[in-house]
Amino acid sequence: MLRRATYRIQLHQGFGFDDAAGIVPYLADLGVSHLYCSPFLQAAAGSTHGYDVVDHEKLNDELGGRAGYARLGAALDEHGLGQVLDIVPNHMASSGGRASRWWWDVLENGPSSTYAAYFDIDWEGSEDKHDHTVLAPVLGDHYGRVLEDGDLVLERDDGSVVLRYFDHELPVSPRTLDGIVGAAADITGSTELAEIAKGLGDLPHAERTDRRAVADRHRDKELWRERLADLCRDEADVADAVDAELAAVSADPDRLDALLARQNYRLASWRTASEELDYRRFFSIETLVGLRVERDEVFADTHRLVLGLVAAGTIDGLRVDHVDGLQDPQGYLDRLRHDSGGAYTVVEKILEPGEELPRPWPVEGTSGYDFVTRMGNLLVDAEGEAAMTGAYAAFTGELAAFEDVVHTSKLQVMRDELAAEVDRLTRLLRSLTDQRRRHRDHTRRELREVMCEVLAAFDIYRTYVHPSRPVAAADRGRIDAALAAAAERRPDLDGELLDLLGRVLTLEESGEKVPELALRFQQVSSAVMAKGVEDTAFYRYHRLISLNEVGGDPGVFGRSLDDFHTETAKVARDWPDALLTLSTHDTKRSADVRARIHVLSEIPALWADRVTAWAERNEVHKRDGLPERNTEYLLYQTLVGAWPLSRDRLVAFMEKASREAKLHTSWIDPDPVYDEALVAFIDAILGDHGFIADLESFLDEARITSRGRANALTQTALLLTTPGVADLYQGTELWDLSLVDPDNRRPVDYQQRRRVLAEVAGLDAVDAGRHGEAGGTKLWMIRRLLADRRLRPAAYTGDTYEPLEVTGPADRHVVAFRRDGLAVVTPRLVGGLDGGWRSTVVDLPSGRWRDVLSDRHVDGGRQDLRDLLAVFPVAVFAPAGASAGSGS
Repeated sequence: MLRRATYRIQLHQGFGFDDAAGIVPYLADLGVSHLYCSPFLQAAAGSTHGYDVVDHEKLNDELGGRAGYARLGAALDEHGLGQVLDIVPNHMASSGGRASRWWWDVLENGPSSTYAAYFDIDWEGSEDKHDHTVLAPVLGDHYGRVLEDGDLVLERDDGSVVLRYFDHELPVSPRTLDGIVGAAADITGSTELAEIAKGLGDLPHAERTDRRAVADRHRDKELWRERLADLCRDEADVADAVDAELAAVSADPDRLDALLARQNYRLASWRTASEELDYRRFFSIETLVGLRVERDEVFADTHRLVLGLVAAGTIDGLRVDHVDGLQDPQGYLDRLRHDSGGAYTVVEKILEPGEELPRPWPVEGTSGYDFVTRMGNLLVDAEGEAAMTGAYAAFTGELAAFEDVVHTSKLQVMRDELAAEVDRLTRLLRSLTDQRRRHRDHTRRELREVMCEVLAAFDIYRTYVHPSRPVAAADRGRIDAALAAAAERRPDLDGELLDLLGRVLTLEESGEKVPELALRFQQVSSAVMAKGVEDTAFYRYHRLISLNEVGGDPGVFGRSLDDFHTETAKVARDWPDALLTLSTHDTKRSADVRARIHVLSEIPALWADRVTAWAERNEVHKRDGLPERNTEYLLYQTLVGAWPLSRDRLVAFMEKASREAKLHTSWIDPDPVYDEALVAFIDAILGDHGFIADLESFLDEARITSRGRANALTQTALLLTTPGVADLYQGTELWDLSLVDPDNRRPVDYQQRRRVLAEVAGLDAVDAGRHGEAGGTKLWMIRRLLADRRLRPAAYTGDTYEPLEVTGPADRHVVAFRRDGLAVVTPRLVGGLDGGWRSTVVDLPSGRWRDVLSDRHVDGGRQDLRDLLAVFPVAVFAPAGASAGSGS
């Protein structure tokens, strides 16, 4: 099926398969070609997003299971829509209890588990207490305190025993039950129970990983478990004796401690995870455990259901989540391409400025964050940079460049949240230096500092070096640049040690551990980038927060029209079927919020004056000077971008932002004094009618709303007309002033959208332009352009993209280009158009043209923009002889 546009929905218990089926007629009327679903394999109970998969062989029961999914498929078929699915190969949830049966088996059986090799676990560890165990950081306090408080309880479940800690449930290894079952046998005199106790104790030790021992352990433990279950069911006195012994052990901290010491996991406080975790995870979330999908059996077992749906034609497109977390992204994608039969595939890959998607990857492109960055660079006025930088510095006292904020943030997350990952890399480096006489005197501290500085110096998520392929020139260049940057920033670091690490990362050094260190370094650098930049620096650097978006560089303050055209032409040539997006479930702010805040770049003096006045007025609302000026600056920009918004939404956003910044408070170590002062400040200014009046006066005076909507129409038009497959995020077809998740995952009012669509469907451009208040203008334009894409698909595909010549005093305010059978003209930087177009003209291709939006006809050649954009703020031209579609 030809991909025209996707519509991304977030599935969860409150919006399942049947709810999705219910909006399919609306989506068909809107004009999209594909429903794009968040992950829908069985997730942890109550999951709000689906990325915490617990069972890859089931469709999520909370969404409606197989029956509900079949009904969704029938609705899609009936209306001619395809389906794209978000898949999660990097990790799965450990928080699902027995529902996560692979992880449950690992906890029960340790290295001897059938699934031990499915997860990226360091069974050796760095200290004796870690050997052959996996950390279980689920406790709310120190282990000993929890134990002595009696919060850990053993319970029998048929022939198994589980350990309960409030809502947490963990298995008890059958081999360690010999003493408890034996004591119950002594009480009852049951010879069969005694035999079961001996059989349990004779099970192969969990440290044994040879195939025979693993098979024997799994076979025999199930036999003994079933015999114990049968005996307890048949003989009440036996069941009572076993339960009594479990209760006795639970009540005795010493005996319970001795039993837990024999388990294949080490119970610990949740705070230990950042420093002592012994398995790879998704970023810093310890409940999402890294999968070794590079292993054939893991790939097969995690993809069987999804690939079956692809083979059946139910799914015809895949979006791969967090591809940079995988050990070998290219190897994974090669297999996915083969096993899916060449299904359309895009990857969630964050391309940093100057970075390109590896050409050998067998994918159609990225999931679209690079388009978000292109739009930000296009709609922010670079000429306002100096003034906006000065305003930010004057207001906050913040003088550090963004790159320095990033460096500091990365070092902090490596010291705190990702300390365990860095320690694992440091141990691997230590194993190499210990074998080299020129390096064996390096201390652990020196090795760790070199590791951290090089990780912090990477300006991309990762490289893609792998033993099976030659090192790409781009990867070698990134590694050399990072080493040079680390050496420049820290001249005290040993140059020879840096060189050694460089040779390791390019696989030019010998040694058993070299490939493992090189591969793990790339996975960790991805996490450091995500946590250090997206989840820390973006919440610290607030010069213009509309640029603080996934894949963006807030240090770059707008770019030229030539840059936009060059980058878009490259997309047309290299990745014409890539996904394009403006808002996602992960964007920090919706596209419409960013569109508003972009306007500030055009009015820096007015903004500086007003924000200074607000601060002076609101100083009385602070507690001991809190919140500090940098957070206050973020708050005012947020109000400008999302007003009106409720108190609860604003508080939730600012609490998240301040804790992600990790400067005055954090998720790990919240500061109640700061947190309470921030909330009190928000309550006070929202209750200050004079301030609110002045805020609304500024929005009106600076025409923030109208100019923001103009920006929004421009970026939406470009989403639908530039090379690529447009992706609309749920609800954003109307004006959407959402903030970071969970705000952007709020329920969508589809009744309202159906009603507005019905109201605007048959309108002309003039009347549609009058429906701007609720977003009807935007919805009308989307439907109109999607209708044209349906009628004339060839005009929107292919590798042709050429800028059109624009001349005149307002030429920098026009984005104009042509594709095969298509010409597009949109405004940009509309704040600078108060004087009008002033005889600015665009040179349309020769021939007769019809505006798809206004239905006006014009001739090719020089056209005055005052005429072209008089009816509607965007013009999209088709050859006059092409089929016309009103979208009705």
